[in-house]
Amino acid sequence: MKLLMPYITAGVTADWTAYLPAFAAAGASYLEVGLPFSDPTLDGATIQEATSVALSRGATLDRILADLAAAAPPVPVVASTYANLVIRSGAAEFCGRLRAAGVTALIVPDLPLEECEEVARHIDLVLLASPATPDARLAEIGRRSRHFVYGVTVMGTTGERAELAATAAGLAARLKARTSRPVLLGFGISTPAQAAEAAALADGVVVGAAVMRRVLDGATPDEAGAYVRSLRAAISST
Repeated sequence: MKLLMPYITAGVTADWTAYLPAFAAAGASYLEVGLPFSDPTLDGATIQEATSVALSRGATLDRILADLAAAAPPVPVVASTYANLVIRSGAAEFCGRLRAAGVTALIVPDLPLEECEEVARHIDLVLLASPATPDARLAEIGRRSRHFVYGVTVMGTTGERAELAATAAGLAARLKARTSRPVLLGFGISTPAQAAEAAALADGVVVGAAVMRRVLDGATPDEAGAYVRSLRAAISST
């Protein structure tokens, strides 16, 4: 079965954890939970907006992890954030708190491959690869990544796009030739048709900004779940 990981910014609404079981029921394989950070360098306008909303609502790591632990989502949770948050409290403490809240793995996009060993001792890391990543480095990313490798289809930030990036096919092929891990493609996947196109190239997809656009526009957990269900239906046909 193709893998599907929708994203939500933690704390973006008062009932943000209600989206997690809705996404799981709609066919999510993993749930990516973004931990708000004040300077999200890899995130585009939509997720930056969601982060700003969450922080303005008073989202803190303590509150987010307490909410997450209470929610106990039925599928694995992959947290994502930036290295500053990890380093500030130390990898052992930070990752220990994530694990205690039920987090399975962590994405830290600005943590260099050469500096990830300390964090990887304390929690499973999901590593990213881009179209510009050299082949030898792709192989090392595949070796060190856990659960799957996150293929970033564009050289840019997250955000909805009108079509799947032309670089997606080459990246997926190069990754799959160098790792036995599943390869999930993300960045810019916005519609069920794009998700199906990406899933046909790889082992699954990550969808973030398109989910968050709906949440920011007022979609309820059931309504956002219906969108996730449409993605699941689309990729299941590939």
